[in-house]
Amino acid sequence: MDGGEFSFWRDHTTISLSPVAAPSVLGLFGFAGATFIVAANLAGWYGSTTTTPTFLFPFAAMFGGLAQFLAGMWAYRARDTLATAMHGTWGSFWLGYGILYLLVAVHVLVPPTPFRALGFWFIALAAITWSGTVAALAVNLSLASVLATLAAGATCEAVGMISGSSAWRTTGAYIFIASAVLGWYTATAIMFESTFKRVVLPVGRVGGSTNRPGGLPGEPIQYRAGEPGVKIGQ
Repeated sequence: MDGGEFSFWRDHTTISLSPVAAPSVLGLFGFAGATFIVAANLAGWYGSTTTTPTFLFPFAAMFGGLAQFLAGMWAYRARDTLATAMHGTWGSFWLGYGILYLLVAVHVLVPPTPFRALGFWFIALAAITWSGTVAALAVNLSLASVLATLAAGATCEAVGMISGSSAWRTTGAYIFIASAVLGWYTATAIMFESTFKRVVLPVGRVGGSTNRPGGLPGEPIQYRAGEPGVKIGQ
């Protein structure tokens, strides 16, 4: 396309802006809540690993699963490939986890020991999340830390469940708890920035955006090569 034709189509195109709220606030809060509640049980902080999960599946399936999966689909609307992949993947996992323990609760299934099948779920999750961790390094360090600890926890759970090692499972649970705390922090930082219109909690953004508390989260308007006033991501 030559310059004249490009200018013609640019000057005769109408663009309707449709801003969306940051879906990752809901996605990360859903992830953090479900991960903390389930991982605290796996770590032995309360209940037992054999009976208590049957009371956790509604929370895991709805908050960690449905809410996070919806956030992933809304992240698609925001053109955020990374958030779509991570929230969609882990939201689907939590929905599946909820269904699994619903079947346990109604005595259709009895979890085997060791639970090798669930261990293979975590192999797939770990591989996908490690990929997301590398991609997140191009976005911000806070999100990268959430995904790195999440991937490490999934790796430990995979090893522990396949080998039957309680030490690996407990280690994975504690790493999941750390990931949940980091997810809560990151979601809170995004929410505060949206409501206060300035950076309150730094997340270590990569690129030209400010990371200093009190700084304005301004983004340049995209002309010509992009859509005016529209940015990719959240």
